[in-house]
Amino acid sequence: QVQLVESGGGLVQAGGSLRLSCAASGLTFRKYAMAWFRQAPGKEREFVAAISFSGANTYYVDSVKGRFTISRDNAKNTVYLQMNCLKPEDTAVYYCAAAPAYYNRNYYPNEIHYWGQGTQVTVSS
Repeated sequence: QVQLVESGGGLVQAGGSLRLSCAASGLTFRKYAMAWFRQAPGKEREFVAAISFSGANTYYVDSVKGRFTISRDNAKNTVYLQMNCLKPEDTAVYYCAAAPAYYNRNYYPNEIHYWGQGTQVTVSS
């Protein structure tokens, strides 16, 4: 079955960096656009970033532009999210997601076929 397994979350001070990884199995990775979402306590799950099948195209929510970078390695079936200049408002559970199509805009949760289990990111002030 399809599995998306995130890692790399943790506690970091404001201004610090973290790199999230998501290892995929059970699917033809190169045929899926990949995305990251996040969900803070009491809030809806929100889109963060997406990357196209080959990695040539990326899209970010405005609040993370210039600070976060999404990338993928199709040989390793892995997608990454490099997060720099972290802010307390970035605190959330971060989810890896696989979608059958790439859009150059924010994704909606109902456009996602597969989800990871999530990894906690906590940014202290």
